Amino acid sequence: MNAKLRTSVTTKEAAMPGGRLTQQERQQIALGLADGLAYAEIARRLDRPTSTVTREVMRNGGPTAYRADLAHRATEHRTQRRRQAAPRDPKAPARTDGRDAEAVREYEETFTTVLMGSGMPKMMSRVMACLCLTDSGSLTASELAQRLQVSPASVSKAVAFLDSQGLVRREADEGRRERYVVDDDVWYQSMMASARSIAAVVGIARQGVGVLGPGSPAAARLENVARFLDFVSESTARAAEQAREILHSKPGTAPDSPGNPL
Repeated sequence: MNAKLRTSVTTKEAAMPGGRLTQQERQQIALGLADGLAYAEIARRLDRPTSTVTREVMRNGGPTAYRADLAHRATEHRTQRRRQAAPRDPKAPARTDGRDAEAVREYEETFTTVLMGSGMPKMMSRVMACLCLTDSGSLTASELAQRLQVSPASVSKAVAFLDSQGLVRREADEGRRERYVVDDDVWYQSMMASARSIAAVVGIARQGVGVLGPGSPAAARLENVARFLDFVSESTARAAEQAREILHSKPGTAPDSPGNPL
């Protein structure tokens, strides 16, 4: 299959680095995934950015469920919907930071797709990516709605979910408007919340051992689950504590943390 991948991407149809992915390129992506190639290697052979391949795979079922034909039809459907959709709000803010607007937009879309691939719902992923890509790390509901071209109600629902997961926090600005913040420490808090959630499963699994009776197959299964998840929970919490300082380090520095090889 690797030979097919190397040969076919030399065709004129496949070599379109600046345009949309062709059906042939999608077939090469599927072949590369079947061969266990990394996204970066598939992208190199297609002469495409890695982010393009990552976004393509994650928005179309992920590496284990990606199918070139379905992905191509889905893209055509999305393109048709965009053409039929109303034009973007002229009040949508233009970039004033000197960054390549198209590159940032593509990266934000890729970031959103990867978050969705991790299990986060689409609107929550869009809000999270938008907040992460602002230099201030905070936006109001109206700013998020304007940037994402969605309703304030959609933003409110997404933020409520992210807040419940410990991924964003709320604070009032000088004008008493509520701002949604994703700062350095929310990633630490999120990991600790994840560790606590896993620990809760450990507790209920061990409770089941007592209910079902030690020595039974089901009880033995639950005990193994509890032991496994207990290790994962403790390891997650310990790693988050050890690496927390990294979140507060300045660019180009590598803080010395016990047990941290970075």
